[in-house]
Amino acid sequence: MMEQAPITVMTADDHPVFRQGIASVLASDPGFRLAGEAAGGREAVALYRSLRPDLVLMDIQMPDLDGVEATQIIRNESPHAAIVVLTTYEGDALVMRAMKAGAAGYLLKSAARREMLDTMRAVHSGQRPVPPLLVRAVARQLPGDHLTPREIQVLELAALGKSNRMIGRQLCIAEETVKVHMKNLMAKLQANDRTHAVLIALGRGIIGMRTRPRPLVS
Repeated sequence: MMEQAPITVMTADDHPVFRQGIASVLASDPGFRLAGEAAGGREAVALYRSLRPDLVLMDIQMPDLDGVEATQIIRNESPHAAIVVLTTYEGDALVMRAMKAGAAGYLLKSAARREMLDTMRAVHSGQRPVPPLLVRAVARQLPGDHLTPREIQVLELAALGKSNRMIGRQLCIAEETVKVHMKNLMAKLQANDRTHAVLIALGRGIIGMRTRPRPLVS
């Protein structure tokens, strides 16, 4: 009987210590082989093109190009690419972004060694495993809960500590309009105040700590 070749895995994460941890996990199982490591999203795209591994473990939050964007580029070029997205927190918005971009699986970085290996095997066999807790989080988010692009802009600036007046000036809208956006987004997030809204949005992955708001897409 012919021995089955190990599953080749490429990792992409900007933290060397975490990459070393993944390498250790893979080395402990003869069914896997580490094909290469990338320290950022752009490097991950370039490395995938040259290595064509069986599977990619992709961190979501990387400085040059985030994991969701890198996943989308790879999947656009290679529709059959198997990518498992990694993150440090249970953000339901990030689950939807990652899955929409083409990720076949989703793992928390705190996942146990066995869970990580089982998930990689499942993805390699064509399954799309998502932890039950994350499935429930996505299910709870009804269509009416989505924030508009402008509300996300307002929230991102609020996260940077800007007042309504400062937000209005930066976005070239009236302060009263900012207040309306803030009131609406707080209602959608079921937040008690603007600080609570920022914390909820960060926890759910709706916003990240950016230096400037994302542009509106017409």
